[in-house]
This record gives sequence, structure tokens and C-alpha cells, in this order.
Amino acid sequence: MTDQSFDVIVVGAGLMGSAAARHLAEMGARTALIGPAEPAVKAAHTGVFASHYDQARITRKIDTRKNWGRFAQAAIARYGEIEQKGGVPFFSDVGAVIAGPELGRGRDFILNAQRNAVADGVVHQALRGLDLATRFPDFVFPQGILALYEPTEAGWINPRAHVSAEIAAAQAAGAYVRRDTVAQITEQPGEARVVCVGGDVVTAGKVIVACGAFSKAEGLLPDPIPMDVYARTIAFFELDGAEAARLAGMPSVVYLPPDLRADPYILPPVRYPDGKTYIKIGGDAVDRKLESAAEMIDWFRSGGDPVAGAAMAEILTGLMPGLAFRSISFDSCATSFSPNGNPFIYPQSDQIIALTAGNGAGAKSADELGRLGALVATGGAIPADLYEGAFAPSSIPFKAR
Repeated sequence: MTDQSFDVIVVGAGLMGSAAARHLAEMGARTALIGPAEPAVKAAHTGVFASHYDQARITRKIDTRKNWGRFAQAAIARYGEIEQKGGVPFFSDVGAVIAGPELGRGRDFILNAQRNAVADGVVHQALRGLDLATRFPDFVFPQGILALYEPTEAGWINPRAHVSAEIAAAQAAGAYVRRDTVAQITEQPGEARVVCVGGDVVTAGKVIVACGAFSKAEGLLPDPIPMDVYARTIAFFELDGAEAARLAGMPSVVYLPPDLRADPYILPPVRYPDGKTYIKIGGDAVDRKLESAAEMIDWFRSGGDPVAGAAMAEILTGLMPGLAFRSISFDSCATSFSPNGNPFIYPQSDQIIALTAGNGAGAKSADELGRLGALVATGGAIPADLYEGAFAPSSIPFKAR
């Protein structure tokens, strides 16, 4: 592939990058997607990591943040199309619950979510007290909790399969895919030059950098990006076949407890590549900031923090006291946040566009974020009639139409 030239190169073959490549290719742009494959052995890997190395992420239309609800609504509406074009199913439509205190501290979390759901016409049921306990008897929520239940078009996605479907659809539309890591991006008038670790050099009029937390790595974006990356630990509860079957109708859950000590999310039973079935819980409240690519790599290889994992496990056993499980294990992940809570989707220069900062909700919304990145890369703007606020640091002029 040495010295090939494209209209747009997407650096980062994860959730946002693969989506951007598909949209670009379907728009008729000569598109290249460059990013490494998932490492065979995570603990031994010394290169970059991606956020989609997992089997399950929550997806839902209701969000306490208006933009993120709308990103997800747009993305979910295209799940079927992506599955059909890519030939890979990735969406499990099992329903989703978002719950939190209706009064007192933290009430804005669920009340804002309810307000957004009503405004956007999202089909849902509001459940409290006995109604909530009757509908979801496996959960023991404290008094004063309001739960918003989306019975359809919500649940979970397999992020690995989502990426595979996007890439297959992008290739079907003419995109070139290169499994390599990008070492450096440089610019000259009218052209960007992408140098791969494997030695290949690729040029394009535009480059989208969609490398998740690793977008902060040196050599990719021309300007430092004001994005905070936090280490997160997730806990896996292994279930036997009988318990997995008993909980087969369980929805995905996002929950803010009244004490606000954490904001856990819970995935229903999912079968993983090791052949075992797990319920997963994440959302630890410990903010350990990761500053450099080396710190990120070390963290992803670490397997997580057992203390944080144990705290998450305690929350799950408190919420689901009847849960029968064989074992608990932990793993590491990371979450990237922008200062204003919006994703970064903006040109840093005439040639290079940043597409990153999932703010804890990037997976469910990835196809819409990729579409917006493709739109910006081809001279368009993020629609201001749909999405509020800036998608660039405050020092960068925001262009909306």
C-alpha cells in the first residue's frame, strides 16, 4: 500500500472509526481505514488498545443528556441496516432500564432522562415501588427509585461484531482496510501523510483521527486534545447454564443509587469467547487519570483494580441478592471525557479532524458519531437543530448550520 493516496484516511478501526469509514465510502469518497486487529493475548500486548475488545455494551435511546440520547436514537435506527450490509448481527433487543432517585440528591439524573424521553417520543414505561419490584423481581431497588424501561429497540450490542459489520459494509462500498498501527501523521499544503508502523506511507486530502483514548498519543493530532482518560474496572460474574437461562429475559440496566457512590451499569447474561456466560457490571467511582499512552497500555494489560472491582461486585450482589454465580473476575477498560460532555468532532487543521471522547456512551452511539465525523471531513457541519453545544475545545470556533 506504499504511497497510495485517498480522499480520506480514517486512523483507528474501532467503533467510531469503522463507522466513519463506512459512511465516507458510501458517500463516494476514496476511503482508507487503518487500525490494528485485536491482540491475541491482552496481557502480553505492548501496542495500542481499542474500546471494542468486549462482547457486550449497553444500548438505549433514553439518556440523561439530550445529545447522547439523540446520538443513540440515530445510531439504533441504523443497526438493522448495518447488520444487513455487513452480514454480521450485533444487536440484542432485550430492553433497557435507566433508574435513579426521584427525589433528593441526584434526582436530576432520572428526571432529565424522563424529560428527554418524553420530548423525543421514546417509547418507555415509568416504574416505581411495587410496579418496579413486580416487573423486575430479580432486582431489589431501594424506595424512592424511578425506573424508565425501554422494552424494545434497546438492550446491548456486541462491540466486536459491530465493528466487524461496519468494516465489512465499508469494504463492500469500496473502502480499503489496512491492519496496522499508525506511528505518525504529518501535513503539507493540501495533503496529509500517514506513516504506519509496518512502513507503509499513505496520503489523503483529509485524515480523521478516531483512536479513542489513544488519540492523545504523540504524533497523531497536531494539537493536544483536552480530553481526560480514566482507568475503569469491570467485574464479571460467571453463571452456570441454569442461572443464565433463568435470567434470559433480563434487560440492560443503568443505575444511580441514592448515595451517589457510583453509577453502575449492568449487562444481562452474555456468552463470551471463552465459552462461559457472564453478567458484567462497571461504573466504578474511582477517578484514576491516565496521562500518557504508556500509562494506558500498562492499565489495559493490568486486568483492572481488584479493590474497585470488589466494590462493583458488592453493588451487584446488593441489587440482585438472589443471583447465583460460580466466580467473580475483573478486567480493565478506560473512559474518555471532554470538558463539556460532548464528543470531539472538529478539524484541528485543514487536513486533520479529531473524532473521539465517548464520554461513557460512545459504543451505543458510534454509528452516528462516525457519520458526523464523515460529514465534517467532507466539508459539512454538525446539525445545530439536532445537537446542542460545541464539539470542539472552547478555543476552536464552532461551525453549525
